[in-house]
Amino acid sequence: MNTVNRIVFALLAVVACSLAHAAQPVVASVDSIGITVNDLDRAVDFYTGVLEFQRVAESEVTGEKYERLYGVFGLRLRTATLRLGDERIELMEFLAPRGRPIPADSKSNDGWFQHAAIIVSDMDAAYRRLREHHVQHASSGPQLLPAWNPNAGGIEAFYFRDPDGNHLEVLHFPAGKGDPRWQRKEQLFLGIDHTAIVVADTAVSLSFYRDALGMTIAGTSENYGVEQEHLNNVFGARLRITALRAAHGPGIELLEYLAPRTGRPMPVDTQSNDDWHWQVNVTAAIDSGDQVIRRGHYRYVSPGPVALGDFTGLLVRDVDGHAVMLSARSKQHE
Repeated sequence: MNTVNRIVFALLAVVACSLAHAAQPVVASVDSIGITVNDLDRAVDFYTGVLEFQRVAESEVTGEKYERLYGVFGLRLRTATLRLGDERIELMEFLAPRGRPIPADSKSNDGWFQHAAIIVSDMDAAYRRLREHHVQHASSGPQLLPAWNPNAGGIEAFYFRDPDGNHLEVLHFPAGKGDPRWQRKEQLFLGIDHTAIVVADTAVSLSFYRDALGMTIAGTSENYGVEQEHLNNVFGARLRITALRAAHGPGIELLEYLAPRTGRPMPVDTQSNDDWHWQVNVTAAIDSGDQVIRRGHYRYVSPGPVALGDFTGLLVRDVDGHAVMLSARSKQHE
């Protein structure tokens, strides 16, 4: 092989290696959904006592590294990890400093809207349980989505709020829709299928979640009609819904309101301790994630990857301000 051929071969090998590396998604799994609360003990009691979550772990942290990770100076943070089925949530109470409350007039088409979809085996029984515990309605009542919608027809759904005003959804899949494990009947609350976020432009959001982070589109739908209006409590609601998945864990649904386009954007000065702050916690290739965030000019919350013992985290925001915590653990602790 002559010198020129060696150089060409070497260049091709480098390109092939780069393409192979690029084909690996940044996000390997969605591990949990982080929800900010004002009173951790009250929130734990609600999620475990009403929704049948199980307590996994609790912790309290402070110090400069955590301030940098979450972008909040003077931070003292209590967290509780809870599990339902195979999925987890992380409840976060910022003891100091306290953030701003969720706007009292929040609507489901506002840019800070996010919810977790909890799958139930029986919608009537789930709704009775929620009524018995006097939950705040965010829908007028459970809605059966119409059969004319091939992707959503037959699904029953209901929006409500936790004691801190965070939106949650209970969802029931008919036979033949959703993951087969959602057809189990041995308990009422089965697990978390996805978290949903309001986005201004689906195509722009896909540049972040699909093209940059490597998640894949699992399904699409366009939902409208009186049932959708009553579910979202938004008159004239017409939504473009795009479901995204990583290799493991719950999905992320993009909710683009085609109508009405009256939702307010997330405040640009949103911080992690503000009550409307949620975050999707993912296992990721941190170095690759840092590079794609930098190249795409997406927003950093952390100044860069922050190492905390065997854990390295990087908190960033998508184009609409929703937060994603990229994380990795050192191999000896995996």
